[in-house]
Amino acid sequence: MMRSLRSEILDRPLLSTSSELITYLKFAMSRSEVEEVRVLCLNGANRLIRDEVIAIGTVNEAPVYPREIIKRALACGATALILVHNHPSGDPTPSSADIAVTQRLVRACREIDIAVHDHLIITQTSWTSLRREGLL
Repeated sequence: MMRSLRSEILDRPLLSTSSELITYLKFAMSRSEVEEVRVLCLNGANRLIRDEVIAIGTVNEAPVYPREIIKRALACGATALILVHNHPSGDPTPSSADIAVTQRLVRACREIDIAVHDHLIITQTSWTSLRREGLL
């Protein structure tokens, strides 16, 4: 199932509102009992280059280091990225830490011409886009 879902998002540009992307992410991480952080690295055509788990945390937090995200994006030649993490609690509301780290990442990426398209928070039943909420 995961292979099928991944092939669907590899074949076309990824957008933060793409239903295929949300389905893929829910399947990949919504049932985890701890927070998991992923970075989706995209090329100039917004096609997925790499989907990488960059941190696994506890039931209510996971470490996010903009430096490590940027290092991985540069290593694969990404021109854009989408940050994603899950909330095992089921509440997709971004925390103040989620917002702060996203804003730090956006500022840092801007300096090296990497676009941060979104930061998505996934739960079993819903999801939130920081861009859609005006927090990016």
